[in-house]
Amino acid sequence: MAQPLTVKPGKKIDLADFDPAFHDGLDKEQAALETEKNIEVVDDLCYRLYAEGKRSLLIVLQGMDTAGKDGLIRKVLSGVDPVNVRVAAFKRPTAEELGHDFLWRIHKVTPRHGEVVIFNRSHYEDVLAPRVHQLVAEAVWKSRYDRINDFEQLLVESNTTIVKMFLHLSRNEQGRRLQARLENPQKRWKFERGDLVERKLWDDYQSAYSDLLTRCNSEQAPWHIVPADHRWYRDHVASRILRSALEKLDPQLPEEEPGLDDVVIE
Repeated sequence: MAQPLTVKPGKKIDLADFDPAFHDGLDKEQAALETEKNIEVVDDLCYRLYAEGKRSLLIVLQGMDTAGKDGLIRKVLSGVDPVNVRVAAFKRPTAEELGHDFLWRIHKVTPRHGEVVIFNRSHYEDVLAPRVHQLVAEAVWKSRYDRINDFEQLLVESNTTIVKMFLHLSRNEQGRRLQARLENPQKRWKFERGDLVERKLWDDYQSAYSDLLTRCNSEQAPWHIVPADHRWYRDHVASRILRSALEKLDPQLPEEEPGLDDVVIE
């Protein structure tokens, strides 16, 4: 199967064409060393982005349950100073949120200048669950593709770089991870019977994801498809993507105040 991390906007994306277990023949230990180096660079560049205070970074993570969004955040952003990074998680909309347009709860937590924000799930939930569970009319969820593209364009024009990663997990690997949750007393709290209901809709979700990846894969905010069956390779790829995005931004430290060489602290 072909394994490009990104697909050119305008081309149809079918998740069946991507192998969730792909690891590019990499050695796990060597990949781990490269991942650690990438994490160091990401840390430094995030600090510079914060100090510069003119631009921001939004990281959008999507994937089926157990794909590893939490684990990726803990690993790849482990070195970033908490003062300039924030995680926003999106669950089922509240009554107040349902009383507004679907992007209302999203827009108010986007990053300010200098900040890195990670969306653990995102505005894309509003073209997934409503479609799969038939919560709204087809015309409603279909119209949201264009609204999302406009929203992301607005963020880009406001100096926010958007990095979108879909963590591509196989159904078999999800089954193993769900079983591991049940067998681990420290993780059983994360298991819900509703997970099994969603699992039965696997094919519907794969189809919905394929469509949103196609429809919302723009030049200004492209999707990256990250094979996620191997946690170490998932983290390796994600660290490479974030390092590349930040290196393209090349944030600079502000100019220091003149004459500081002559300052002596008494």
